[in-house]
Amino acid sequence: MLAVLRHTQFRRLFTAQVVALVGTGLLTVALGLLAYDIAGRDAGAVLGTALAIKMVAYVAVAPVISAVTDRVPRKVLLVSADAVRAVIALLLPFIDQTWQIYVLIFVLQAASATFTPAFQSVIPSVLENEDDYTHGLSLSRLAYDLESLLSPILAAALLTLISYNLLFLGTVAGFVVSATMVIGTRLPRLVAADRTVPLLQRITAGARVMLARPVLRGLLAMNLVVAAATGLVVVNTVVYVRDLLSGSNTGVALALGCYGGGSMLVALLVPRLLTTVPDRQLMLTGCLVIPIGLTAATAMLAIAPPPGLGWALLAMIWIVLGAGTSMINTPSARLLRAESSEQTRASLFTAQFSLSHACFLLTYPIAGWVGAATSQFTAAAVLTVLATLAAIAASRVWPASTRAGIEMAMTEGR
Repeated sequence: MLAVLRHTQFRRLFTAQVVALVGTGLLTVALGLLAYDIAGRDAGAVLGTALAIKMVAYVAVAPVISAVTDRVPRKVLLVSADAVRAVIALLLPFIDQTWQIYVLIFVLQAASATFTPAFQSVIPSVLENEDDYTHGLSLSRLAYDLESLLSPILAAALLTLISYNLLFLGTVAGFVVSATMVIGTRLPRLVAADRTVPLLQRITAGARVMLARPVLRGLLAMNLVVAAATGLVVVNTVVYVRDLLSGSNTGVALALGCYGGGSMLVALLVPRLLTTVPDRQLMLTGCLVIPIGLTAATAMLAIAPPPGLGWALLAMIWIVLGAGTSMINTPSARLLRAESSEQTRASLFTAQFSLSHACFLLTYPIAGWVGAATSQFTAAAVLTVLATLAAIAASRVWPASTRAGIEMAMTEGR
């Protein structure tokens, strides 16, 4: 897998991604502490609102920015987005009002909604060989999982030496290094966009392509399967550990580590698996694994096991859910590449970025609000049903008869 780093362009872009992710991880910790300083006991509500703002920016801003900037060179766009994120991170330590957090977070996440799809759409042109691209996707998935595990540890270590406000400088440094790496990378020439097409049609172009093609309609349904599992884990891990298992904050971190560990394990195996297993089969296996894991989580909540057994069950279920999400997430960009051309690739990656995050606007409230208003069992059961229905839909809208065409398109890139 590491052999793909011999590609100079990809190595620089991957480095940019990693340092930006570390900076974002530090920002997450620092923002929580800043919210507590400003809002005290209401910090949870502030962070919940900030998360909702993030999702709205991802869903609403990404397609608009992609359409408006379709003639801007990718290097200029990526560096500009990093510059905006660095400036916002630099301003965050100086705010003292809740509304200021919301405004700055919206601008920051709008910049991220600009950077991420553009970055992802460039990689297929940098790694033209399909096997190299698959290895690159696995490394990218590993980077995300490692960031979620290591950034809190790094932040905790730094907080023993510095105040949390200085963590924002680490975020600034991450975005500056990311921009520097992009500046030093030769990126493919941008295909000229057709500006005779009305703006609204350009904004919705990627979504219309995804809805029109069976393979990508299947991916849309799979996004909801992933969101159901992620919503349960992200929102309710702390509730399960602290209330059901009487654990500590360290226990919360360990549980999330199990989820990330399951995802990382599959990400490492995906390149080899895809040499013998079709993308559809692997991704539908993930669609089977996730409902099984969610069913197990629902059963665990129903029986309320003693802490010892509960910890073992939670660890195993979280590993299974992490593995299932990675079975879907890691190969998903291969489908976007196979189903796109140079002219449609940016809009298609943007649509996937936007629509996949739209699923979280459904599953996060189910996990949080339904769990708080009724019971955690009910929330888990609803998410299980949702994931099961979405998995069935994915298997039906992406028929096996399309598999040969996808495999042929991918083989041509090898």
